[in-house]
Amino acid sequence: MRYNFINIFIIFNMYNFWENIIKFPKFIISVFVGFFLTTIYPIFKLLKNKRTSYLIGTTIALVLLLIYITLKLMLGYSYM
Repeated sequence: MRYNFINIFIIFNMYNFWENIIKFPKFIISVFVGFFLTTIYPIFKLLKNKRTSYLIGTTIALVLLLIYITLKLMLGYSYM
């Protein structure tokens, strides 16, 4: 097979494609880690104060309870 400019261009672009595909999981992991760190860090700062720690704990408990009740009703389990 004779390589001309177009074949070399296609092969080079496929190499770049696979190189980018290999980098994608690292990017996704760094995005998730960055998101969780920037989201959770202010909450940990608020937990140092006793009043705000009770408020955050109550809020998290209520949100989890709401999700539990919603999923239970959506899946057809009787609530009472």
